[in-house]
Amino acid sequence: MDRYTGGSGRAGVSAVAGDTEQGRDEGEVLRAALAAHERASRAETGRRLRVGWSSMALAVLVGIRLVQGEPPAEPPRPTPAAAVRAAPSGPAARSAHAPLAVSRPARVLVPAVGVDAPLQDIGYDPRGQIAAPPPDRPDLAGWFAQGPTPGERGTAVITGHVDTRTGPAVFYPLGALDKGATVEVPRADGRTALFTVYGIEVLKRDGFPSERVYGDLGRAELRLITCGGTFTGEAGYDANVVVFATLSGVR
Repeated sequence: MDRYTGGSGRAGVSAVAGDTEQGRDEGEVLRAALAAHERASRAETGRRLRVGWSSMALAVLVGIRLVQGEPPAEPPRPTPAAAVRAAPSGPAARSAHAPLAVSRPARVLVPAVGVDAPLQDIGYDPRGQIAAPPPDRPDLAGWFAQGPTPGERGTAVITGHVDTRTGPAVFYPLGALDKGATVEVPRADGRTALFTVYGIEVLKRDGFPSERVYGDLGRAELRLITCGGTFTGEAGYDANVVVFATLSGVR
């Protein structure tokens, strides 16, 4: 039994119930971020349908450890120096690449740590929680398709398992990233959005800073998210590894 599914041990994504104070606060942050994204998209493209964020499914937690028998080594952890000191602003923000038009992502690559994965659309499951790629496909990452496309204005979110029954999964090495690394997202329009990493942090599930992670900063941002922190047996991991990156180029 695990805290994500309440039953069979299937990997999944945790949701914070909407009747908790934290759940209400995080729900408001997510809905506000999507609303800002929709307003900007209507002004720039005239084509965004209104999509509401659930009041649940707030701190994304992907990939509870499901390895049978002897567990693998703990995933790499970011160093304190990798933490976000401040989001790019001023001259740094102005020099970032202008947001791209809407286009579906096809893959995600992080060459510095050997990640090269196809993307599957993910959304909410029937319980109102953020879904995850199937645990029998540890090579897959998931793009949250109810948010911005990577390269579009707003904060796009890509999640992946850290490990499954078969061992390390697609986002296992994220904690080893350094600031300045590049994340590549090939898109359906034939262009590849290039993001520069400016922070990697381990964020506890309790008190998860949704506004800082998901908020619209007025430019094209990307978050890569997987499980991290301490593995606590049946309760799974107690935190997330979150990679913060901003659009810096296109090819």
